[in-house]
Amino acid sequence: MATQTAPRPVVSSRLVVSLSGLTHEAPESLTRGVEFAAELDARGVPLSQLFRPRSASGTPGADSPLVRWMHERRASGDAIVLHGYDHTAEPIGSWQSSALPRVRRRAEFAALPRHEAGLRLTAARRALTALGLRTDLFVPPRWLASPGTVEALHEQGFGVLADENGVRFLQSAAADAVVRAKVLGFRASGERHPLADDRKAAEAWRCRVLGAEVARTVRRGGLVRINIRAKDLKREARRTAVLAAVDAALEMGAVPATYRLTAEALAA
Repeated sequence: MATQTAPRPVVSSRLVVSLSGLTHEAPESLTRGVEFAAELDARGVPLSQLFRPRSASGTPGADSPLVRWMHERRASGDAIVLHGYDHTAEPIGSWQSSALPRVRRRAEFAALPRHEAGLRLTAARRALTALGLRTDLFVPPRWLASPGTVEALHEQGFGVLADENGVRFLQSAAADAVVRAKVLGFRASGERHPLADDRKAAEAWRCRVLGAEVARTVRRGGLVRINIRAKDLKREARRTAVLAAVDAALEMGAVPATYRLTAEALAA
C-alpha cells in the first residue's frame, strides 16, 4: 500500500507597500501622500513610511505637518522606517581613509565604512528622537547598503534592513536571516523598452511590468515589495498602476504587512 505524503503547507504571500520622498519643503507632495494612504486604508493595506530626518533645509520641526502626519500614520498601523540621514554622499566629519573609494555621487550608505555609517545612523536616530519618532527598521537611500553599514546596523540594534534585493533580519536567532525579494517600482534601471524614446509607450510598459512582477511573486508565495516615491504620485498612470497591482495581489491572497516583519512570520 502506497504511503501518502502530507500536503505541503500553502505559503501566503506578504504584501509590503512603502512610500518614500516626502519632505517638509514640499507640502503638495504630502497632500498626494495623504490621498494615496487613504486609498490603501480603504483596502486594509498599511504603509511603510520611508522617512529621512534631514533634508536640504534642515530637520523639520516636531509640529510640522509632515511629522504630525507620520505620528498619525504610525498610530493607525503604518511602520516608520529610517531612510538614511540626509541623502548626501559625503561622510560626516572630515575623516576619509585614502584606502577607501570616494563616495561622492553615490547613494549615502552605499560605500561607507562601519565607523562613518555608525556616525550617520547615530545622527539620524537623534534627529528622529527629537521628533518623537523611533524605529529599528532601515532602508538605505537607493536601497544600497555597504558591508560597513550592515555592521553598524548590527551594532546599533536595528532589527530589519531592507535593500534592493531582500529583507535582512539583523537580530534573528538564525544569523543574518534574509528573505530574497526584489523591490518593485519605477526607479531608473538598465532595463529599457524597445520604444523607450516614446515616453508614453515606455510609461505604459513600466506599469505593465510592475503588474506582471507582482502577480508572478504572489503566485509563488513570495514577498511582494512595492515602493512608490512622492514624485511618482504626480503621475496618474503610476499611481493607478500601483493601486491596480495592490488590488491584484490582494485578490490573489496576499496578506498586507509592513517592514515590521519577522523571519518566523515569513516562514510560516
